[in-house]
Order: sequence, then C-alpha cells, then structure tokens
Amino acid sequence: MSEFWKRTLSGAVYVAVVIGSILYHEVLFLALSSCLAYLAVREYNSLTHPRCLMDLLAELSAVFCIFPCTIALLYPEPYSPWIMLTLLLPISVLVAELWNKAEQPITSWGHFLIGQMMIALPFALMNVLNHIDKWLLLAVFVLIWVNDSGAYCVGVLTAKKMPGGNHKMFPRVSPKKSWEGLFGGLAFTIGAAFILNRFGWFDAITKEGFELLIAGAFAFVVSAAGTLGDLMESLFKRSIGVKDSGKFLPGHGGVLDRFDSILLAAPVTLLFVLLLMQC
Repeated sequence: MSEFWKRTLSGAVYVAVVIGSILYHEVLFLALSSCLAYLAVREYNSLTHPRCLMDLLAELSAVFCIFPCTIALLYPEPYSPWIMLTLLLPISVLVAELWNKAEQPITSWGHFLIGQMMIALPFALMNVLNHIDKWLLLAVFVLIWVNDSGAYCVGVLTAKKMPGGNHKMFPRVSPKKSWEGLFGGLAFTIGAAFILNRFGWFDAITKEGFELLIAGAFAFVVSAAGTLGDLMESLFKRSIGVKDSGKFLPGHGGVLDRFDSILLAAPVTLLFVLLLMQC
C-alpha cells in the first residue's frame, strides 16, 4: 500500500473513531481520551529522557488521577470521595524523587508536571466540554481540522504565487507556516462555523440576536489557540531534534502530532464557553 493510501486510511479511521465516540456516549469518549492521554504522556517521556519506573507512574497518573477526577466532577455522587484518593498517585510520584537519586530531581519533577498539566489535563477538559454539550466538543475537532486544511492550502498556494514566497510566521520553529496560511485557515474556520451554526451546533451557548457573532468568536478562539498549540509542539520537537513524536498513525505521526492543536484549543475553548454561559 502506498504512503498516500496509508495516510488517507489511517486518517479516516482516526476521524471516524473520534466522531463516533463523541456522538455515541460521553463515557466512550472518556475511555478513548484516557487511552490517548496514556499514549501521549508515554510519547513525551520517551522523547525527553531514558525510560524509568517513574515514567510508568506518570503515565498511570494521567489515567488514574486526571480522568477519575473528571468523572468525580461530572458525576459527583457517589464517586467523589473514593476517586479523590487517586490524587495520592501524582503526589507519590513527586515524593518518590527522594529515593530516585537523580542528579537533577527538579528536571524529573518538571517532566512529570508537563506531562500531567499540558497533556493529560487538556484531555480531561475535553470531557468537561463534552459533558456541557457534545456538539461543542465536536465543533472544536471539526474546526481544528478545517483550520489546518485551510491554512495548508492557502499557505501552499501563496508560497507558489507570491513573488519571493509568502511571509513566514516563526521560521525557526515551523519553516512552512505563514501569515497568509494563518489568515486563510481562520477564514475557512469562520466560514465552517457559520455553516455549523445553521445546524444548531452552538445552541448551548447561543444568545438570541448574536448567533453569527458567537459562532465567529468560537471559530476565532479555536483557530488562534489551535495554531499556537501546533507551534508549541513544533518548538518542542525542534528542540529535541525529531520530526514526529511517534508512529501512532501511519503517515500522521504520533498522538502528540495528531492532538497538538487541540491540547491547547480544548482548554481555551472551554474557558470561552464557561465565560459565555455566565453572561
């Protein structure tokens, strides 16, 4: 099978699994995101330092602390008291450095906290957004995909058509990303949000008379945060000298490669939704 068809098939399966889990039941998406959080933290640990027992504890913590706490938030009774005990796991990982005899224990703590706060926690917050309204979470994924596709198409087109090429955003971080691609992706994303609004995807946060404004603002937040998340992961990979974070999806790279944009877009969008619901 050619690389193109491998990439196409694996991408279709990825999209189908994500959309199917969101639409079917929030517990199914919780299970999926738990697995993805484990794999993503494992990828991060494997890329940044030699594996050790502490890494296994960190990966388990991503599943058995962040996500049980999410369940406790979504379903307060009767799970909360018991689930909150899982907070002992990340605390034990931090304390265990007393016996690890590492030359730089603060580095180990830093890697652990990055894995929990920048990778596992965003996956947990996706479940909170899913609990508020599954169409909002689905909109985040769809708009991220539209933004990436639109930015790529506009970026490639302007690079070929403009004299001297297009204008690069952060060439030392991501040589191919351009300002033209950024605004092109944003335009596609806002257009897609207007279409989704017609199908009622933003009904949970819509205010009468402000439907298009809210849909456009939602798209802007997703596009801006998603682009920054993508750039952050590019900076991370460039700093350690790798092209892909892993081989989770043939032709697409690892879990971090596929979810880099949404790891920042999900918490930022959740904050936007919560603020809007308070208005």
